[in-house]
Amino acid sequence: MDRTSSARRWLVTGLAGAAIAVAAGLTACIADMNRITERLASGSDLVATRHGPIEFTAWGDGPAVLVVHGAGGGYDQGRLLPMMFGGDGYRWISVSRFGYLRSQLPEDASTVSQAEAFADLIDALGVDKVAVLAMSGGVPPALQFVRLFPERTSALVLLSAAPYTPLTAADQDLAIPAWVYQALFSSDFIFWTVVRLFPSQLDAFFDVSAEARAHLSKQDQAFVSGLVDAFLPVTGRVAGLRNEGAAIDPSTGYDLSAIKAPTLVVHAQDDGINPFAIGVQTAESIAGAELMALPDGGHLLLGHADEIRDRIGTFLRASYTAPAELDPKASP
Repeated sequence: MDRTSSARRWLVTGLAGAAIAVAAGLTACIADMNRITERLASGSDLVATRHGPIEFTAWGDGPAVLVVHGAGGGYDQGRLLPMMFGGDGYRWISVSRFGYLRSQLPEDASTVSQAEAFADLIDALGVDKVAVLAMSGGVPPALQFVRLFPERTSALVLLSAAPYTPLTAADQDLAIPAWVYQALFSSDFIFWTVVRLFPSQLDAFFDVSAEARAHLSKQDQAFVSGLVDAFLPVTGRVAGLRNEGAAIDPSTGYDLSAIKAPTLVVHAQDDGINPFAIGVQTAESIAGAELMALPDGGHLLLGHADEIRDRIGTFLRASYTAPAELDPKASP
């Protein structure tokens, strides 16, 4: 057999092997996506709002806390936040923001509209007042909710705040080039393949440095893995991702001076996605706000879960304990 025939045979064999591998991977991906989709649908409910149906899940007993997830999330990402930074003794209500999972993207998908949908959700649940726990891209609509519905808000906790007007996209540091984000979110199969075969390649996407990765506790590892998994299916979240720009729409204002609820801002000084300055500016713009400045931890606040949980717990307990509740005989 001459060299040309041998090379042709190896080429055909290689291509056939690659085709089989891709077909097997695609079959596994479809099966995995079906399982994930079924699990997500069975783990949440829908409520009608003035801006269309909104998805949520609720668990726990105690004072109500509305959880508002970040970019690329959904109610499932929102479930991870109380597990990492919350605790027992609360009724957690995790919502899927507009365009994420089963929450539709309405014509008016502004952060004001998102806040109005949150209000309709707690109305439907028969909840008079909530504390709000928001992270990253969930911060702008959370600010609008507290501003628009002060009588419905007992406290506000903001983690790794994302930019909002008058800040712009230039005030945010993308961990990887925009075209990489677009490629990753172009199909479930591409993201699924990276997650299943090369998960460490997503560390930069989540602002997990090599040094942080080397020192992750089991708790931090579970949190990062959970967040990665909570991006699947990406096709169920891409509409919401495209709407994240609503937070920096020049026509939308944020009057933080109008916010009167007790506020705690938590931000790491080395946040590689939403710069520390955003947290500082937010805390300085809300009267009486507390700033918990972490020396490290990145965007996900890694390595500080216990101290953050303790601080949030103390903060929420104080916000829910009014003098009249401490002493039933106290004068009004």
